Amino acid sequence: MHGPASPGWLLVALCAATGAYCLLRMRSSVEEQRRAAGGEALMGFGMAAMAVPSAVFTPPGWAWVVYTAVFGAAGLRALWAARDGAHHLHHLVGAAAMVYMAAAMAGSPGRHHGGAGIPLLTGALLLYFTVYVLVSGTRLIPVTAAATAPVAPRWGDRPELARACRLSMGIGMVAMLLTL
Repeated sequence: MHGPASPGWLLVALCAATGAYCLLRMRSSVEEQRRAAGGEALMGFGMAAMAVPSAVFTPPGWAWVVYTAVFGAAGLRALWAARDGAHHLHHLVGAAAMVYMAAAMAGSPGRHHGGAGIPLLTGALLLYFTVYVLVSGTRLIPVTAAATAPVAPRWGDRPELARACRLSMGIGMVAMLLTL
């Protein structure tokens, strides 16, 4: 994405770390968590790759077509999986946002929207991910634990870390959409 190098590298680090944790979550014993973690790892690493500052590396024009195809396929998979749960709809919106950003970058590498303002789709995605971040942030607020707490789950099965992972990617998506 286009923007200053320091925030760009912070975004790369955040998204890559999130993708790496999602890879750890793929070792979960719960099949649904493994499936969701795989899509989230793809999203994290894809966001990290797209966020590399253009002053450091400008991908060739065909790379944006690859991003579009990969996240288009991820979106179709999320659409198919949405039959089973609403969380997959969020994956569908995330994949669609990545396709949109890749297509926008392919059409205007090195340029901003200028004084035209925020396009309608960019604004709608910004609104969606801003609300998602706010709601996800409130879900991280601890609640009082029951007196008989179960045995601590493994790294890959900790729901609060999965929520923090999703929150991080939501924040990253907002940052990427702002620089589009």
